[in-house]
Amino acid sequence: MTSLSMAKAINAGLRRALAADDRVVLMGEDIGTLGGVFRVTDGLQTEFGPRRVMDSPLAESGILGTAVGMAYRGYRPVVEIQFDGFIYPAFDQIVNQVARMHYRTAGNVRMPIVIRVPFAGGIGSAEHHSDSPEAYFAHTPGLRVVSPSDPQDAFTLIQQAIASDDPVLFFEPKRRYHAKGEVDEDAPLADARPMGTARVVAQGSDVTLVTYGGLVQLARDAAVAAGDEGVSVEVVDLRSLSPLDLDTVVASVKRTGRLVVTHEAALSGGLAAEISASITERCFYHLEHAPVRVTGHDIPYPPARLESAHLPDLDRILDGIDRAMDRPNSLTGVED
Repeated sequence: MTSLSMAKAINAGLRRALAADDRVVLMGEDIGTLGGVFRVTDGLQTEFGPRRVMDSPLAESGILGTAVGMAYRGYRPVVEIQFDGFIYPAFDQIVNQVARMHYRTAGNVRMPIVIRVPFAGGIGSAEHHSDSPEAYFAHTPGLRVVSPSDPQDAFTLIQQAIASDDPVLFFEPKRRYHAKGEVDEDAPLADARPMGTARVVAQGSDVTLVTYGGLVQLARDAAVAAGDEGVSVEVVDLRSLSPLDLDTVVASVKRTGRLVVTHEAALSGGLAAEISASITERCFYHLEHAPVRVTGHDIPYPPARLESAHLPDLDRILDGIDRAMDRPNSLTGVED
């Protein structure tokens, strides 16, 4: 076991994929000589050369268009979108080409492209540098969407994404890049948890708290805080946003009877809405309370000084748990 930050764990996973398959190539803005804005690709160009780890122009649509052509020719490109808010110029390529090509060609063409996206907030970034666009892509048939929450999962998940013949949006929570954890670099990939599955990261019996990416650790902290008040919280880390592993969430909700979903993205049309609706359909007679959503607000991402008022925090998540438990509302002092 090695102690690695999430950024270093992704770097180690990319290195292993590059070494294992000559068809794997990395491409993105400043990922070569600089090693990326967050240094996730640091040292890889030196080790594998500029033909395998390529600096691209500042043109996201061009990056994805090039990746489509490379996938046609049998390569397995891994592209980096430097920040989440810069992905929109490539939206047309991702939705109309990357996601549809396999279906459009009746299965004759594969698009084994991984699109790495540092996403979400919590680091005080400038405008266009903190966003949560995952719902756009989870809504798009033909794409896999995943997000790791700790270094071990990041190390494993990036390799699984590269090995997949499906295109994968790989959302990396920026706030967790420097968080360290134990990573088993020698564990066989074949023995790892499958890419499309969720996992229970904290056992509980009173309420199920579902989240992903950068909020998983906060959810675990909320479970500890709620436990101090006598509420047992089970935390589910989705890992995969498309497809959703609803079976794991259903099994948890059938045990607890209550559901809280939290994410940084806006409330309306977010993944919390999809999960809440799906669980209501499948667990209606097990629910003791309507599902509760704790999310970002329905506003454009605010300036850095105001992001703490926009993002779910410990108090807002605990308030959501209180509402699901029909306890007096900690923010208003009254019952729902």
